[in-house]
Amino acid sequence: MPARRVITGRSQEPRRRYAEELRLLRTSRGLSLRALADAVGWDPSLFKKLESGETLGGPEVAEALDQYYGTPGLLLAMWEMAVGDPTQFKEQYRRYMALEAEAVNLWHFGVSTVHGLLQTDGYAYELLALGGVKGKELEQQVEARTSRRQLLEGADAPPFRSILAEAALCARLRDLGAWREQLEYLLEAAERPNITLQVLPQSACLHGLVSTDVMFLRLAGASTVAYAENAYRGELIKENASVERLQRAYDAMRDQALSPAESRKFILRMLEEVPCEPST
Repeated sequence: MPARRVITGRSQEPRRRYAEELRLLRTSRGLSLRALADAVGWDPSLFKKLESGETLGGPEVAEALDQYYGTPGLLLAMWEMAVGDPTQFKEQYRRYMALEAEAVNLWHFGVSTVHGLLQTDGYAYELLALGGVKGKELEQQVEARTSRRQLLEGADAPPFRSILAEAALCARLRDLGAWREQLEYLLEAAERPNITLQVLPQSACLHGLVSTDVMFLRLAGASTVAYAENAYRGELIKENASVERLQRAYDAMRDQALSPAESRKFILRMLEEVPCEPST
């Protein structure tokens, strides 16, 4: 196995460190991108993007490279650190992302959009593009957002409850194929034992969160923080009285939501209304 390199000041960010390690492992063996691709089995363009930090790829790529380079577990561990690295998110979200990764229980209410933990690539792409993100930054932000889905996967995944206002499910994507994929993913996610998905119908009465997307994070020390967000900014709320007030509003609103079984039927009905192919 190659000697481990000391992490220097220029490579403290896990995403950048991962890209550097991949590039150094390849160049130290005198391999071209095409030669590496031929040996491992992916397109050379993927390895170019990995080494530039443009993409992180998936765990299967890291595992294949570990096997090829004889670095068992090293690249996969670095990939996992890069995926969970809060520095890949915009500055105002980084503290929240770090807390989200530490949470032992999460519950959410969405007024108009699906939460990032449940977004498909197509949904995240269109939503971020509407916010003005473009080009390479858009691709990176989509990957950063959708990589968060792994938080809810696996045997040790924390419990997560998401209540979506009906309006969030009525706001279709322009790409109907991507919208079908998003609805199908919600149904799939709701089958997992750690995920509870509910729909708040349009017929529900006014409630204290009528204009607020909010996520509650219960941390290991039993404290709970809240993150309230709109389309332009988010606010991390730690003060106990404020969090308690939001939780009471959440509980009152949850009482009006459809049951998980009824919510599944609701989403299935919506899915039946989406054309398999865009209208011409």
